[in-house]
Amino acid sequence: MLSEDSIRLNHMRDATREALAFVAGKTRDDLDIDRQLVLALVKSIEIIGEAAAKTSRGFKTTSTDIPWRDITAMRNRLIHAYFDIDLDILWQTVTTELPPLLDRSGSVAPRRG
Repeated sequence: MLSEDSIRLNHMRDATREALAFVAGKTRDDLDIDRQLVLALVKSIEIIGEAAAKTSRGFKTTSTDIPWRDITAMRNRLIHAYFDIDLDILWQTVTTELPPLLDRSGSVAPRRG
C-alpha cells in the first residue's frame, strides 16, 4: 500500500471514531434539536468520503470489502445538497454503516500507534 493510502485510511478511521463518539449516548431525536451534532456528523462523513476519494485506484481494487463508491457518493450528496440532508439517513449511516467500516478498514492496513 502506498504511504498516501495508509494516511487516507487513517483519516477515514479517525473521522469514523469521532462520529461514533459524537453519537455515544445520543438518540436519533437529538439530531432534531442539536445543530452542532448534525454539523459534526456531516463533517465527519465528508472527511471519510474525501479520504476515500483520494485513495489510489490500486488500493481500492485490492480492498473490495470497503464500499468505496457508496462512501464517496454519500460525501458528494452532503456537499452538494447541504440544504436537504435527511437526518434519518444521516443517523442510520453513522450508527449502522460506520461501525462495520471501522472494522473493515482496520483489517486492510496496520493501525496507527
